[in-house]
Amino acid sequence: MIGFLQNLIDALSLGSLYALAALGIGLMFGVLRLINFAHGDLITVGAYALIVPAADATARMFIGAWPLPLMVLGVCAVVVAFALLSDLLLFRHLRRASAPTLMIASFAAGYIIENGILVVYGARPKAIDLWPDLGREMEIGALHVPRLQLVTIGVTVLLMAALTWFLKRTRYGVQMRAAAEDFAMARYIGVRANFVIGLAFSISGILAAVASLLYISQTGGLSFTLGVPLMLFGLIATVIGGMGSLLGAVVGGLAVGFVSSMLQAYLPEGLRSFRDAFVFAIVILILLLRPSGLIPTKALVPRI
Repeated sequence: MIGFLQNLIDALSLGSLYALAALGIGLMFGVLRLINFAHGDLITVGAYALIVPAADATARMFIGAWPLPLMVLGVCAVVVAFALLSDLLLFRHLRRASAPTLMIASFAAGYIIENGILVVYGARPKAIDLWPDLGREMEIGALHVPRLQLVTIGVTVLLMAALTWFLKRTRYGVQMRAAAEDFAMARYIGVRANFVIGLAFSISGILAAVASLLYISQTGGLSFTLGVPLMLFGLIATVIGGMGSLLGAVVGGLAVGFVSSMLQAYLPEGLRSFRDAFVFAIVILILLLRPSGLIPTKALVPRI
């Protein structure tokens, strides 16, 4: 029983990271019908914003050396700036484009960001020690839980609650919900399209920044493809949760994290290297049974 609870906490922590990535992807799809493959590269940008550009393998801290509140705000500001810049230079000119065109454009944006990181920082992986105290374990009864896992779960719950409050209780949040339900009708009743879309890019940037800080605290290593795995599993979580559903994104992220952690813990040792294959097989099974996801929304209706 203790072993299962320990694995459950691991699953909640991993699922929380996937949920953060899925929230950013699901938010953009709900408003703009954009499957933003560049979201993973925004996560990478947030991690690299912590250090001074250098080609060596040992990272020198820049924003990462600031006090905690300023560091979080600084990383968020950098990632939000990149997100808004991608909208200004690229996606704003493709407002009426089809979904495949937007998807290809996001691929291009991600490729440009990756190569920009290579030019500035070099290709060599870098080591970074961010918040080493969070790696220490806490005893909760018979359980030994790293503080970082509790922080990850807590931050995800807090951000989900804040985003829910924003969408339901604020004027701009209601406008975003209206745009997600029926973008054309929302514009007819006075919702400013560029403002709402820019706000969605900003919020997804904040989510990417927080995910990058939590992820780099766990891995301790930087590479120019850092955010790609999170983006991939976040996209999977968004699809099985229900495209455009923020609740579905969280449920999907937790589900993927749970399945992945439990397979890692309970698969025979000879099969553990095939864990991701089993995860994707389960995802395919879910989609065969629920093609629209666990919590389908009107976001699946094409936008005019």
